[in-house]
Amino acid sequence: MKPPIDVSSRVSAELSRMLESLVNHPDREVPPTLGAVRAVLRRVSKKTELQDELMHPQERTSVLRELDSLIEEFGDEAPAADFVVTKASEPLSRIIETVMDEPRIGYRPTLGGVREAMAGGLTAAMMGDGAIEPDEDGALLAEIDALIEQYGADAVAEDFVRFE
Repeated sequence: MKPPIDVSSRVSAELSRMLESLVNHPDREVPPTLGAVRAVLRRVSKKTELQDELMHPQERTSVLRELDSLIEEFGDEAPAADFVVTKASEPLSRIIETVMDEPRIGYRPTLGGVREAMAGGLTAAMMGDGAIEPDEDGALLAEIDALIEQYGADAVAEDFVRFE
């Protein structure tokens, strides 16, 4: 069960990237906990491939402090996956924003509603306008389907918009 917090407001992009990398590591058999992530971070030297891949050496100390704060609040056995911030890609974020800006929709659109709009021609219209590359259609459908599978069709789509 995920903690009752909005991780996107509590977890930095650097820590989220590191957590996601460890959670999705192909050689890991057991899902990592916050305590296991802390042990890895402390053990990693400046010259290792993992450190170079995950973060700039100057970020390591602040990320460790951030991780320690989460451990203090949620415990070192809390699943690291619960603190990975999930955001849509930039093209999918543009689609979500377009659905959100639609005046006929009197509610906050859900992932399922965005999926319906995409299947109903929104993606094609946005491709015609040049807002989305023509070859992205399949990838965008796969991405929205993956988000729906993980979070459910009733999840509020706005929560996944990437603001950059």
